[in-house]
Parts: sequence; structure tokens; C-alpha cells
Amino acid sequence: MTEADLKNASSEEELRNKASLPGVPLEYLRFVQIEDDAGDTQWQPAAGAFDAWPEQLGDLKTLDPCCGSGHFLVAAFLMLVPMRMELEGLSAHEVVDAVLRENLHGLEIDQRCVELAAFALALTAWKYPNLPSPSGRGVGGEGAIGYRPLPELNLACSGLSVSVAKEEWKQLGLGKKNLTIALDWMHDTFKDAPVLGSLLNPAKTDAAKLVHWDEFSQTLEHALSLSSPSGRGAGGEGCEQQEATVVAQGLAKAATLLAGQYQWVITNVPYLARGKQNQRLREFCERHYPAAKNDLATVFLDRCLEFCSLPSPSGRGAGGEGAIGGTVSVVLPQNWLFLTSYKKFREKLLQQDTWHLIARLGEGGFDSSAAAGAFVAMINLSRGSSVQQAEGLFAERADGHLIRGMDVSEPRTAAEKAAGLLTTEIKSVEQAKQLDNPDAVIVFQIIDADFLLSKVATINYGSKPGQTDRVIRYHWELFGITVKWQLLESTPSSLGHYSGKEKICLTLDEVEKQGITQFGIRSADIWGKNGIIQSQIREMPYSIYCGMLFDNNTSVLVQDEVNYLPSLFSFIKSGAYLSAVRKLNQKLDVAAHTMVKVPFDLDHWTKVAEEKYPNGLPKPYSNDPTQWIFHGHPYGSVVWDEKTKWTAHGSLRTDDTVLQVAVARLLGYRWPAEQDTEMELADEQREWVNRCETLLPFADEDGIVCIPPVRGEAAAADRLLNLLAAAYNLHPSPSGRGAGGEGWSNDILAELLKNASHAGKSLETWLRDKFFAQHCKLFQNRPFIWHIWDGLRDGFSVLINYHKFDAKLMESLIYLYLGDWITRQKQDIAAGIDGAEEKLAAAENLKKKLELIKKGEAPHDIFVRWKPLQEQPIGWNPDLNDGVRLNIRPFMTVGNVKKKGAGILHDKPNIKWNKDRGKDVETAPWYHLGPEYGGKEGDRINDHHLTLAEKLTARKNIE
Repeated sequence: MTEADLKNASSEEELRNKASLPGVPLEYLRFVQIEDDAGDTQWQPAAGAFDAWPEQLGDLKTLDPCCGSGHFLVAAFLMLVPMRMELEGLSAHEVVDAVLRENLHGLEIDQRCVELAAFALALTAWKYPNLPSPSGRGVGGEGAIGYRPLPELNLACSGLSVSVAKEEWKQLGLGKKNLTIALDWMHDTFKDAPVLGSLLNPAKTDAAKLVHWDEFSQTLEHALSLSSPSGRGAGGEGCEQQEATVVAQGLAKAATLLAGQYQWVITNVPYLARGKQNQRLREFCERHYPAAKNDLATVFLDRCLEFCSLPSPSGRGAGGEGAIGGTVSVVLPQNWLFLTSYKKFREKLLQQDTWHLIARLGEGGFDSSAAAGAFVAMINLSRGSSVQQAEGLFAERADGHLIRGMDVSEPRTAAEKAAGLLTTEIKSVEQAKQLDNPDAVIVFQIIDADFLLSKVATINYGSKPGQTDRVIRYHWELFGITVKWQLLESTPSSLGHYSGKEKICLTLDEVEKQGITQFGIRSADIWGKNGIIQSQIREMPYSIYCGMLFDNNTSVLVQDEVNYLPSLFSFIKSGAYLSAVRKLNQKLDVAAHTMVKVPFDLDHWTKVAEEKYPNGLPKPYSNDPTQWIFHGHPYGSVVWDEKTKWTAHGSLRTDDTVLQVAVARLLGYRWPAEQDTEMELADEQREWVNRCETLLPFADEDGIVCIPPVRGEAAAADRLLNLLAAAYNLHPSPSGRGAGGEGWSNDILAELLKNASHAGKSLETWLRDKFFAQHCKLFQNRPFIWHIWDGLRDGFSVLINYHKFDAKLMESLIYLYLGDWITRQKQDIAAGIDGAEEKLAAAENLKKKLELIKKGEAPHDIFVRWKPLQEQPIGWNPDLNDGVRLNIRPFMTVGNVKKKGAGILHDKPNIKWNKDRGKDVETAPWYHLGPEYGGKEGDRINDHHLTLAEKLTARKNIE
């Protein structure tokens, strides 16, 4: 490819065609256009030119220090063979041997992988087409070259250790002082080789000043040759000495490769966070690679740069200022490009080395399920700093070295990312100016520190609850917010202006009273302020902040002085904010402090806010029954009106939550917004709250509603239908739908059932067959309306308000409601009605199970891991503060009436009683329980059972 080609080519594809050879298509070779001082443009390889590389390919030394089973080496082989055939005019037979002998080198910590790599290279060499040289010189033929002896491969295991005693080992030196010293070093150093592998660097040791590793290897070969056929080798030590010599020869080969220098280092580095490293590896990384120590991947990047040849004092890339050495091409996690913990490492590489090309692949960069969750990048770096303008065909402008960057992190599959690498835009940024970015993060744009979001807003971390399963509940697990609890804001969904308002938390006074020391309070100074709450995960969903305690799944953006919130919200809602953050940080969870280091054009977003929110941001509103700001009305609707730029009444709802809300109201449930007259709500939201008062007469008195008619009460479907019609007719929407008490119709009911996935069927069958499963899904598998049944589709089936379901109500259920049903079945048997005997048997079976739960003998008991023995509930006497998860256990484990794992419930909520995360303090009542379940002391065990005798004895002792 000539300079004329670079100036005159019309596209990258044209240049690739000119540069490619048969068998080397170079489809991923990318080019960029640059402009010289005269204003003329020409193409340049996006990865730049590598001045340290030799003129002749025969002199190019390539290393994969973590070669695994040889994939990278095989790929390099398949590129180098046709290239050398073309350049050197040799046959395939000749070049295959030359490439194996001169170009390719590999190291691997696992001996088995070394053997696989050797086989992969050998097999590739034997299968290579038996082509003559381009000039016709040399022998060629049809088919593959075929099996034959190959040159010794430059592969070695860097994980071998020395197993013989040091004095015996040192005898291999044959009395030569320098070799004995080298052997002494090898014995001490390679004992850690199974852990350190290719991180070992003989070139940096004192032994390297005394001996050349090639000479060392040759001397050991000589020692091996002195071994006699009888097995008595050098020094008369026999087979053991011969074995030690063989081991030493392998280590010498590894040491030779470890001490070598290479023009091109290619690898997929190993990944292991510092916290998961063993002590020896952690100490080694901290001592030898302090700036890179946070992950084994970055330590290996640093080590790969050491493998690179130094800038040459003569020839291409002439030494001195501006010269660069060998090049590293690696695949590694991308988080070191932006995480604060790698700031010093980025600064080191930006100042000391030359960056060429970065391709961000993001999640899914590997086409393997074993690599799920890895966010990776491909990077080209050269050893040494390129501060002077290079000369020649690929010269750049004198205004600083440029890093080229591509980002294909958005496509989801490896195939889509691979396609994106061929076409995605290549961006260029000046390497030196990356040091001016916040924390020296690597981004493909210019960041002006004078126009950052941090100039007008602060980011605040959420509190860390510690014992989450003890201190946090969904608001519907309790009836109203009692004095022990407070509203909590957590992960938003970005659906509407308000979300993430599902949870409640113990008050700080209650946390202190219960002695919960793991609760970490943060950012209390912003509680009660206005702001924007955000998740730090993936798409970073957001919501307007209501000023409550917020957890560590979120952070809150608060303005400094002037009311910038509409501007900030407009910025976030537009998607520009997420895009800006992700340019800085592609980690799955973004550190909160990064979230304000993005560029922010206040003037622009103020103008946007003036158009979108001329009246300011709306007050709290939501039509989602999982939110504690929900109005509580089955049909009620509050929406954002784009015309008035404010909240307004919407058309009455008919979505799949309407029936759920109506059932909850029928059973007597009321939402927190109904019980808190001080809660800040939009005016329209408060109107709907007030309208719920007219629905109170439809609520069941004791919270037990049987699906069939029992005890003289109407069937549940009839009662629900009355509530639905009244709610619709009594509260017309602004659109007039339902106005004048004439709006309810069978068409509306049909629409409701259709939206609840029950089209063409009855309300009664929806209650029997669909309600509870949908209820569990909507309310995060913490149901507060329980559907208890006997397992027969036409048998006894009842809905229970969990909040009212105490010991007294349990007796009412068993002996009044179920008792009435049993009496009727006995009467039907006497009357000869078909099916009555089956119904009676099922009902009596249910009665027995309920009585077991009522009594509460193990294993039908409730266990609360944070309560001492004397405070554990006896029988069915639950404390609602303990949550649905613990209190529902006996109903699911008492034995199935129909569905596996559901017990006497109609459907199985996705609830488990596995141990909770974290470790309890030693003063916790069940601190020593872990070993009983195969764990450790402090494990937070939930699935434990206690007998009534144990509980009663404990209470008696306290008294």
C-alpha cells in the first residue's frame, strides 16, 4: 500500500482490499482520515504505525503470556505465514517452520494448557495448505502439508515449581558460580510459580546481571547429557538428579521466555479482583505493580508492557524522546478505564506509554455463557511515550498523539458487536488531554471542567440498612405506617415522574431500640429537601425525590442554590444524562460521585425546562398500587397533561390492576396515602384519595371473604361486582365516562377481565383461578390478601386479609366459616347430592391443616431469627412487623392440598427461607445456629423450627 493509496482511496474497504492477501482478509483493519497542515486529507490505520517493529517479519517476536490452549497463537500463525510467504518468496512448508521457530512464543501457568497449545499449533501447521512460493520456488503440492517433525515450539509452562531440596538443586550448576546463583534464585522464585506464573520476571532480578538465560538453558542441557544409561547422572545422584535436571531445563526455558522482550504481546489476560486473590498473589501485586494492583487483569497489562521491547536507540523509531517500543494488544475488563480506584494506573500509562486504539465491547463481548457478566475492551498500547511527531507514511499532526476509540457496547450479542467493529464511528481524542478529565477517565470526547454537573448539584449516597430483611418491608405488609416505621425511597423504575415508593423502613429510634448496629445512616442532611433520586445500575432509572430516607441502591441529586431541578430533570429525562455518564463509566453499577462529573449545559437545559415544565415539577402522583403515594381508588387516574404542563384527571382506568385494587378494598385494605392527611400529593391525587371514603361501606368487616356463599354472606364475585359498579358510577371522570351513574356496564367488566388475562370468562372464575397468582406477581411475592382453599375447584375457597388475620380470626375461619361449609356438605350428603362426600373430605382435611397452624407445633411454627426464644410466637399469633415472608411459612409447608410447594394456598408465592446475606453480631440470639445447618457461626438462618415446649419453657424462665 502506497502513500498515493492513502491519499486517493475512496473508502476503508478499498484500502482493506489493497492491503489484504489470500488467507488474510484483514476485515477488521480500520482506517481514519486525517488532515495535514495544508488542509489535505489522507487515510491512516486507526491503530497507528508501530515504529518499534522490525523491517523484516522474520525478526518479529510475538508472545502470548497467558496463551491458554493457543487460540491467539494460532490466529497469529495464520496471519504471519501468508504474509511471510508473500514478502520472502518462500513456500508454505518453509514459512510454517520459520514462523514456529522465529515468531511465536507462548507462556501459560497450567501445564495441561501448554500441551493443548502445542497440539493446536502443530495441528494447524500440519493442516496448512501445501502452497508453493509466490514465485514458484520451493516444493508445493495438493492438500495439506501433512504430518512431519516440526521445529521445537517456543512454549513453556510458567507455573512449574521446584520440588527438590535447594542444595541438591544447586548441584546442577556444576560448580559454576554464576549458574549456581541463578539456580538459587530459580529455586526461591519458582516455588511461587503455580500462583504467579507469567508475572515472574527474571530480567528484573540480581541473577540476570550474572547469567544469560539462553546460556543457562544450554548448560542444563549439557548436564542432562552427562547422565549415564544406568541412571547415575551428574554428581552421582542417580534418577532423582536426572529428574531435577529435566525440571530445571523446563524452568530454564520458561525463564528464557519470561526474561525475553517482544515487539508484539497479544493475550486475553486473567481476571481476578484483589479481594479474591490469595495472600501471596496480593502481596506480590502490591509490591511490584502498586498502581495496577486492584485487579489481576491490570497487573497483567503492566506486565505485558514489561515484556515489550524497549524503544530502539537506532533505526525505526529512533531512540530518545518520542520513541516507542513494543506493542501490547490485549482483551481485558473495561472498568479500569473509568473507575476511581485505577486513577493512578491510568495516569501512569497516559504519561509513560503510547495509546493507540480502544474498542469497548461492554457486556456480551465473549460468545460464551461462561463469560456472562464480563464487560470487556480490546486495547492497543505501546511501551514508551510518543511525544514527538513521528515521520514517514503514517505521520500525525504535531498537536499531540491521538487515541482512537470505538464503542460497540450497546449491541447485545458477540456477533452484533463484531459487525459493529467493522462500521462504527472511530473517534479521536488527544492522549495528553485525557489527564485533564475527572479522575483521568478515558473518554472519547473533550470534557470541560468548567461546565460539569457538579457545579450546580451535589450527589448524595443512600443509607445502608445492614439487616435488610429485618429493617425493610414493602408498605403493604403492614396496615398503615405505624410509629415503628417510616417511608423509604428505593430503586425507581423511570415510569412516570414518581416511582420507587414501595418500601418502608424501621424508624431510627426503633433501629436503636432494637440494637441494630449495622444500620449505616448517610445523607441525613438532605432528607426533606427536593431532588432527583436515581439508581446507579444499568439504565440508571430515576424519579422525583419526595424527601424521605433513601437506601444505598440509590443516590439523590440535590441542587446547590437556585431551583435548577426542572433543568436537571429535563436533562436526565432526555437520555442525554445517561449517555454522558456511560461515556465516563461503563461499569454495571456506577459510583455515585461519577454521576456529577458529566458535562452539563445549564443554559440549554434551562430553556428546555421552561418549555416542558413552565409551572415547575409536579407534586407526587401515581396510578400504581405498589406505591405508597397511590390514591387507593380502583379506577382513579391522574396523568401529566402536556397541554397544561401540569397534573390532571385522566380517563378512568381499566388496566390489570383495577381488579386487584377492588379486591383489596373489599377485604378492607387502605393505602398509606389514605391514612396520612399530611402526605404531599398532587391536588388531583388527593381528590381521588378523598373519593375512596365512599367505598368504605363495601369493605368486609372481619377481612374474611369466601368465594362461594358461606354463613349467609353473598359470594365474593357478587360483592366485588357491587363495589366495582359503585366505584365506577359514583366517581365520573372528567371525560364524562361513567357520569351520571350510568357508566357501568357488562362491557366494562369484560374489558377488566380481558386486561386481567381472563377474557370471555366470569369474575367468579377469575377470583378462583387467577387472582392470587396475579396478586403475588403485582405485590412482589409478599401477598397481603391470601387465597386459602381445600384443593377442589368447586370446594371451600376463601380470601383473607393478612393484616386482620390474628388468632381470633383463625378460629373464626376454622369453626365459623369452614365449619358452616362442612355442615352444608354433611347436609348435602344426607340429601344425596353428588360430589358432597369429596367436598366434605377436602374441607375436613383443610380443617386439620389449619388446626396444625393454629397450634403452631414444629414444623408448623413461625421462626423469627432476630427474636430470642422467649419472644418467638406461640401458635398462630403473628407479629405483622416480622413481615409476610416469615409469617406465611406454615401455610406453605403444612402439606399441599393441590399445588406443589403452595401448601393450603391456591398458588405458590416465590418465597424462600434461605439464610439472609451478611453475618450476625455475636450478641444475636441465634448467632450459634449456623453450624447446625452446615454453615458458620453468625449465619442468618431463617428455616429453623422450635417446639412449643421450648418456647413455653423459655417464657416461664423469664417470668
